[in-house]
Amino acid sequence: MDAVTKSGLLDLVDQAVENGWAHRRACHVLELKETRAWRWRERSAGRGFEDLPAGGHPVHGLLEEEHAEIVALFEQWGETDRSHRKLAHRGSYLRRIWVSASSVKRVLAAQGLHLRAPSRPARSERRPFPEWATYTKCSIWIFDSTHFKRCLGTSATAIMDLVTRKWLATIVSGEETSTQIQVVFTDALEAEGLWDLIGARADGLVDLTVDDPARPILLAVSDNGPQMTAGSTREFMAMCAIAQHFGRPGTPTDQAWIESLFSHIKAEWSHLDRIADPAELRAELEIIRKEYNTVRLHAGIGYVTPDDEHEGRGPGIRKARQEGLDAARKKRIEYHRNQRQSPGPPNVD
Repeated sequence: MDAVTKSGLLDLVDQAVENGWAHRRACHVLELKETRAWRWRERSAGRGFEDLPAGGHPVHGLLEEEHAEIVALFEQWGETDRSHRKLAHRGSYLRRIWVSASSVKRVLAAQGLHLRAPSRPARSERRPFPEWATYTKCSIWIFDSTHFKRCLGTSATAIMDLVTRKWLATIVSGEETSTQIQVVFTDALEAEGLWDLIGARADGLVDLTVDDPARPILLAVSDNGPQMTAGSTREFMAMCAIAQHFGRPGTPTDQAWIESLFSHIKAEWSHLDRIADPAELRAELEIIRKEYNTVRLHAGIGYVTPDDEHEGRGPGIRKARQEGLDAARKKRIEYHRNQRQSPGPPNVD
């Protein structure tokens, strides 16, 4: 409410009082609190109706040199930090100024200074697999490492066939280095019978009429972990004629197949997170791996186990199942058709 309105209301109250009205009654009719009217009279007799400037002199207020130091921090580190929170932290660990992030923002705004927000990264697209990597058994392998809650300082590295979803091999170790990657890949290659092919290719005994010797044996898909991108890992993969394919940094969906395996294991066998002994965890994972490959039914494959799919029995099982479903559907259709065509009970009347 401005000064003119306040003065006008007081004039109306004075006119009513001169005409015999009580001061309280006049304020009530004008919907004005009587105490407020008296305060306005005191203010009109003194400094007037204008409000005092906000602020004051708080004992914890920023000093002039602190204002200058905030501006100096902005000029020196503004393009690097680009955040009033980072500037406040930088001032403290540089021992130049100790203020809150909101104080930095308020001082910069009063000076007309604005931090330039960092540019958002462009949307990236997943790099496709090489053309030679066919979606068949032992063509694309994916591997990654995971941890369990109680077994601290221990990681489990697993390899899975991306096409058949078969869990090929696992290693449980207290380290996550290229050594563990080499060991688990050696176990998987021996289990799948590919080690002899690698030796034959290294010795120059490959049958040139069967396969292209320049083409890698398989494609290994992983994230950008240090044990995956290490030089010794790349040397081992090159020696085994295995090509590597890395997903985008910070994008776990590029390794969705192996992430789905880990989440499925931890959800179905929740007792793994309660195991604290690495040896017990190693034995339990081996039991679960065999059960997963032979008994468990994977949601992405249907009523076919990963072992069936890996050994080539998947298409036959799916065909037989579809033929059984079609036969059952035809039988139900024929039954309901006969029910509609059959005459009803005889009329006894």
